[in-house]
Amino acid sequence: MIGITHVAPAVALLAQTDPEINVGGSLVGSAIDAFLTTLLVGAIMVAVAPAFTERMMADVLAEPFGTFLYGIACLLALGLVSFLLAITVIGLLLAAPLLLVAYLVWAVGSAIGYLAIAKRLIGRDDGWLKPLLVGAGISGLLALTGIGGLLGLCIGAAGFGAVLRNTFG
Repeated sequence: MIGITHVAPAVALLAQTDPEINVGGSLVGSAIDAFLTTLLVGAIMVAVAPAFTERMMADVLAEPFGTFLYGIACLLALGLVSFLLAITVIGLLLAAPLLLVAYLVWAVGSAIGYLAIAKRLIGRDDGWLKPLLVGAGISGLLALTGIGGLLGLCIGAAGFGAVLRNTFG
């Protein structure tokens, strides 16, 4: 009988001989995911709430450090609250929806952060298409690099902080 301890080394050996097998995810796949997520969420934000998107972008550009600090503080608080809720059985039922909502707000905030950078780089005179593509491109390119993940976290935290500060602050 083959156990799980026998399967993992076999998969690792097979992955070494056949590069088409993806064991832990790929950097290119992560970059494509980041590009498409930023593009899709940004396009939805521009289509559904363009005034809100512009206001949040202006907030990120006017006070990037303040929105970043607010976003990081909220992320830390969210992590602590989620952990405390998750260690109880009843709280776990609250932690899951809380994390889902936080993820959606993070996606919106991150897209706003990248759109703000794109607007600063190329402007928005021709409409939203160019800033959407440039923002999504920056997101995807940062996902390709090792240090880009840290910078992407900072950009996302600034957008997340702007959205939360506008909502609760």
